[in-house]
Amino acid sequence: MLTGNVFWSLLWLPLRFFVGRDWLTHGTEKFANPAWMDGSGKALAGYWTGAVRIPEEGRPPITYDWFRNFLQYMLDHNWATWFSKVIVFGEMLVGLGILVGGLVGLAAFFGTVLNLNFGLAGTASTNPVLFGLSVLLVLAWRVAGWWGLDRWILPIFGIRPNPAAAGAVIAAAETAIENRRR
Repeated sequence: MLTGNVFWSLLWLPLRFFVGRDWLTHGTEKFANPAWMDGSGKALAGYWTGAVRIPEEGRPPITYDWFRNFLQYMLDHNWATWFSKVIVFGEMLVGLGILVGGLVGLAAFFGTVLNLNFGLAGTASTNPVLFGLSVLLVLAWRVAGWWGLDRWILPIFGIRPNPAAAGAVIAAAETAIENRRR
């Protein structure tokens, strides 16, 4: 009900603003940082190097060997030079999509992909919270962007939320209130 009824779309609005602002903030901070944008990939390579490092004592940041091997492969082949820009622009696009309500479900899905990868690399930060909230936005994709561009974008693809259901909910609430008064 919370994911398919435009009556509840106002519930998703503050959640969208919180998640979208966070993604946009992180993306723009990286965009302004030359270590992310100068083509050297220095910031991302440093992050990956720290993530794949296995300490002599204690636990390594990465739990899964397959993910450590994947990051090491990307380090060895110097992928950080171009992949850092993919992350920067990905974060900014996810944030903008969620903030303006344009293809919220798709933007939130790619946000969960980013969060999953940051989590697999051993970074906690805000990633678990953003992951959970983004999953909720993915589930509510039909109505989460109703107060945004999705109100006009989704019908182009033949996707229409059920605004009549909002009227049914309101009518049921009015009936319940009227019955309590009797």
